[in-house]
Amino acid sequence: MAQLAHLAPNKLWQIFEHICSIPRPSKREQKISAWIQAWAKELNISCKEDAIGNLILSKPATSGMENRKGVILQAHMDMVPQKNSDSSHDFLTDPIEPRVITEDDGDWVTANATTLGADNGIGLASAMAVLANDDVVHGPLEVLVTIDEEAGMTGAFGLQPGELNGEILINTDSEQEGEVYMGCAGGIDGNASFNLSSEAVPDNCQAFNLSISGLKGGHSGVDIDTGRANANKLLVRFLLSASKAFDLRVTELNGGSLRNAIPREANASFVVDKQHVEALKTAVADYLSQIRHNLKVIETDISMLLISPETFDECWTKPVQTQILNAINACPNGVVRMSDDIVGVPETSLNLGVMRCKGRKFVAQTLIRSLHDDGRLETEQTVRSLFELAGADINFSGAYPGWQPNTNSAIMKVVRDTYQAEFGKLPEIMVIHAGLECGLFKTAYPELDMVSIGPTIKFPHSPDEKVHIESVALYWQLLTAVLANTPMQND
Repeated sequence: MAQLAHLAPNKLWQIFEHICSIPRPSKREQKISAWIQAWAKELNISCKEDAIGNLILSKPATSGMENRKGVILQAHMDMVPQKNSDSSHDFLTDPIEPRVITEDDGDWVTANATTLGADNGIGLASAMAVLANDDVVHGPLEVLVTIDEEAGMTGAFGLQPGELNGEILINTDSEQEGEVYMGCAGGIDGNASFNLSSEAVPDNCQAFNLSISGLKGGHSGVDIDTGRANANKLLVRFLLSASKAFDLRVTELNGGSLRNAIPREANASFVVDKQHVEALKTAVADYLSQIRHNLKVIETDISMLLISPETFDECWTKPVQTQILNAINACPNGVVRMSDDIVGVPETSLNLGVMRCKGRKFVAQTLIRSLHDDGRLETEQTVRSLFELAGADINFSGAYPGWQPNTNSAIMKVVRDTYQAEFGKLPEIMVIHAGLECGLFKTAYPELDMVSIGPTIKFPHSPDEKVHIESVALYWQLLTAVLANTPMQND
């Protein structure tokens, strides 16, 4: 590929480009794990795999730094697999294709029609570059590379006491240069399941497939307050209206692909009486015009495609259709409440990420995030009540805690002071509305002093994902300076 070899810092970008060449969607990290282990062996760097599949690499302190507190650099090895509908990319076999683009606000690295995986590939590359670079000054150093962060935080959940020795953990999964994170939201997955019942398609009907696409999507945490539209919600809103106007009968309904990505595409199959066909086409055109106008500032490329495939033999029964469409239409989505304590940061949010027909079931997947357990529980109760009233089975799983800020954090003060010394200004000390693994690390290692930093990454979890090249150099400058400034063991 060699698209990034000329960028600085060279070692970081070279490693990141190699990471891009290795398929690594969540829960399919075997190839990237094997490569990291082989890389470590080649460089004579200690590397072990724990029982759950996390990797822990270590390197002794550089000369004169032996009495510093041990630092753990932490990244996750998986990435979110999202692509444009016209892309033939196979995330299990094909490499990501990074490329450099120039925009008004500088040069960026993005990918060809897919997610880039800068989340958290840049963080992983930076940690490996520290290990590989003998010029970087540091105390006792460990690198923790976790599995399955994006789909379930399996690696963080499975991390056991006694595996790590460091006292300080630097998470590399933040996505805004100049901001230093000292806390994050917790979350929980919700899965609602409806039993489908079908009946014969009424006589004199014509079959259609309607899709909505071209939405921006994005990360269901950091992008949830941007006003980006949810394809699932937009499509169901139309279907609900058309079912009343034209007695539209649904045969299948699918949308989104990940519970932690704002849905960019959705599609439905249905039938309508032939006498309503022209009115249906007009309604689709009018609805598209309406949402394009309403969302024109944020969503610039919305499209809807109505085609007429071969006819269907069965459709959903009217009671089931009414239950499902009403439930999806009524389900909260987006920011539920903004934080009273932290200006501009959502406190609680919900993403209706996936709706899918699976055999004789219809499943809706949501992800609730909140800075506070009570906000998460309140929204969980709302969603549970809604789907139970609609006749669905609803369960919640995978709850993970937020990372509560520690205003007395020693490493936070080091990062703040180092940033000011390096760049002549103070960074923003922030809490992020996303699920970093830090809260879970506190379960096994309650005394860890933690902070999270990273370069500027825009629109993660979508094919628009891009990382700002200059910010990567600034992030590297900060990271290496912080490692040189870590406290003494007795401080």
